[in-house]
Amino acid sequence: MNYPANPTLNHDSPKHGHSLNPAEKRHRRLQWIALIFSVFVLFSLRAEAEDQILAPSGEPFSYAWLKGYAKSLAEKPYQDQQNELPESLRGMDWDEYQQIQFNRDSALWREDDLAFRTELFHLGLYFEKPVQVYELDEGVVTRVEYSPSMFNYGKSDINSEALPADLGFAGFRMQFQNDWKRDFISFLGASYFRAVGKEMQYGLSARGLAIDTALAEAEEFPMFTHFWLQKPQPGSDKVIVYALLDSPSVSGAYRFEIQPGGVLKNRVDAAIYPRTPIERLGIAPLTSMYMIGENSRRANWDWRPEIHDSDGLFMHTGGDEWIWRPLVNPRQLRFNSFSDNNPKGFGLMQRDRDFDHYQDDGVFYNLRPSLWIEPLNDWGKGAVQLAEIPTLDETFDNIVAFWNPAKPVEPGEELLYSYNMYWGSNLPTKAELAKVVDTFTGLGGVIGKKREYYSKRFVIDFAGGRLSMLAEDAEVEAVISSSDGRVEITSARPQNAIEGYRIMFDLVPPENSTQPIDLRAHLVVNGQPLTETWVYQWTPPPQAERKLHNAGHLK
Repeated sequence: MNYPANPTLNHDSPKHGHSLNPAEKRHRRLQWIALIFSVFVLFSLRAEAEDQILAPSGEPFSYAWLKGYAKSLAEKPYQDQQNELPESLRGMDWDEYQQIQFNRDSALWREDDLAFRTELFHLGLYFEKPVQVYELDEGVVTRVEYSPSMFNYGKSDINSEALPADLGFAGFRMQFQNDWKRDFISFLGASYFRAVGKEMQYGLSARGLAIDTALAEAEEFPMFTHFWLQKPQPGSDKVIVYALLDSPSVSGAYRFEIQPGGVLKNRVDAAIYPRTPIERLGIAPLTSMYMIGENSRRANWDWRPEIHDSDGLFMHTGGDEWIWRPLVNPRQLRFNSFSDNNPKGFGLMQRDRDFDHYQDDGVFYNLRPSLWIEPLNDWGKGAVQLAEIPTLDETFDNIVAFWNPAKPVEPGEELLYSYNMYWGSNLPTKAELAKVVDTFTGLGGVIGKKREYYSKRFVIDFAGGRLSMLAEDAEVEAVISSSDGRVEITSARPQNAIEGYRIMFDLVPPENSTQPIDLRAHLVVNGQPLTETWVYQWTPPPQAERKLHNAGHLK
């Protein structure tokens, strides 16, 4: 809301060429007195609300207090933050926003002998709602006040002196003592955050919460509205961040314990308080991009062989099964649900780390981190759910994965979730089975023979585990199943180049059907599993597009 800078009682000057009579003057003065009073009340209420956040009932700040505050917030109607952005910060493009750089001399904890520093993001571009940031030192809360001197505005044409003194921030990022120039984690936009491992390369993102993803109605994006950054102890390699989440459907309290390293570990404790029933709640949601890969080349006009932040969904079920689901860029929105009870872990992975497979020396997709979620408490029955959205451009995040509890979400509940997040390339999944390292797809049939009907070829390479130790006469079998169609031309044979094995088969779809077909495959020896389970969903093309591509010399 915009308030008059200096409202005055002197409005006796002529207006439109006419002087005000005494009655009009008294009426006008009363109007302005009422306006001034309302502005005072609004500012007082706003300050009182902030003071309630700053000083929790006179007690030292704690996660228990934050949970109580979030619970009480959920019992009240949702109040959206008004868009208070000055005109100069609206309608910016990416290049203009990039001109605004934080002045590193203003970094939080810069003058302290600590392993961490924090920099702030400026409002603008897509980031229009201010968040409040506080420093937390031994239970004492201090608000981090916005000042234009914290930023360099470059060639943005922004008059920093005209910006409001209480503008607020868009988010923050942190650096560790091994590299003061590059950040290891950032929180920016809604409840999004992302982190890096030893590769120091950002990729996929995480969120605090997802609501109604991939439903007919619009998705709701909860927002972290307040952050408390706990000042680390000298010599500590961990930093703790608290956050308050709010949206029309829910409020929540979050605690992040972040430990940077070769694999960054982030423990998350979340307390969620629904305001309304929620049809599809997403716990530990992950957001990524998949445009082109070895198994999905629908948008293959780019010169680079592959373009993706993640290439598969990895799951460790409560029943101790390890499942690998390659990602695709579908023709239409695709939504899959993998039912489970007390999952042991799931995540979006970037397994393919061969630069030659991407040839990208600008954004380095081969260095993008994987992200593994490890539940720490009882999550009960539910499903890991995966949404794959069609995309024709790599700047659009089209992959979402999360845990969806089976129990309906109702207002008045307290939902508690704790989990570890691991960001990096060598994640602690500890699977002893061989892993899927490649999935290829193409036209089926026998080379050198004329195709009489349409089929799809699937090739799955496995490596690791006990595959390299198998005897030459080991009877390795491929176990393949399909929800529809006919599987043929199956084989399982050694793949010496990767010290692994390859499964190959063709799938003949039903005629005139474009319904998705679910596939599963793994290797066994003497009835015992050698590999994780490969699962896939393939949608046959329309009948008119089932080209056989027979060469003219074949008869």
